[in-house]
Amino acid sequence: MPSTPMLVQLEEDRHWWFASRTRALLGILDRYVGPGADRDVLDVGAGAGNMFHHLSHYGRVIGVDNNPRPIEVARARGYDVRLGDACDLPFDDARFDLVALLDTVEHCPDDAAVLRECFRVTRPGGHLIVTVPAFMWLWSYNDVLNKHQRRYTAGELRARLQEAGYQVRYMSYNNFFVFPLAALMILIRQRMGQQPHLASPHFDDDAYQVEMEPVPPLLNAILETVGRVEAALLRRTRLPIGTSIIALARRPTK
Repeated sequence: MPSTPMLVQLEEDRHWWFASRTRALLGILDRYVGPGADRDVLDVGAGAGNMFHHLSHYGRVIGVDNNPRPIEVARARGYDVRLGDACDLPFDDARFDLVALLDTVEHCPDDAAVLRECFRVTRPGGHLIVTVPAFMWLWSYNDVLNKHQRRYTAGELRARLQEAGYQVRYMSYNNFFVFPLAALMILIRQRMGQQPHLASPHFDDDAYQVEMEPVPPLLNAILETVGRVEAALLRRTRLPIGTSIIALARRPTK
């Protein structure tokens, strides 16, 4: 494994959705957790390690994923991603100051078990940052293709986190500004029985892939600018609706 991680930008890193999610996450973490090198960070569902260079602002990052193919890519990039199950994490109790569960739990049949495991490995006073897709009525072919089990409301996610033992410090919907158009497109496709055109930039179906609708460069740049504005808002307030949810939860000290 290389001693110095290589910062390699994969195709999805340039997609407006991923870029906007990253900015929103970093804004919330900067405000509520703060940068710091002397922490241990776990990325659950790390895949090829696309979030490692961002999460490294908050400590020493270790990843875990249940698919060996993206782990090979992550290790080639110099990242420590280990093979493991989110329902049975291969780490000691109270090991990590920050656990990231980014668009992962919706893939898992037993989301309660995943959140309990995240709680187990979070240190008292440590945090969990989690993102999930919002609203089952927005279910689309993208969800099927990416093997999602469910989508959430903010109330449902809050309840799951509290049942696992966490105290919710922050929760907001995300992708607020694109919500009307995205919802309209999904509902029209549902009514007409249409499926979106998708791009699979990496690997094959038996390995690892990120499915996303390709966006023309100009539109991608516009949507990324909208994402910058929304990320700035999320640092200061909560948004009432969106296509996804961001939550920050804390493990109590007692």
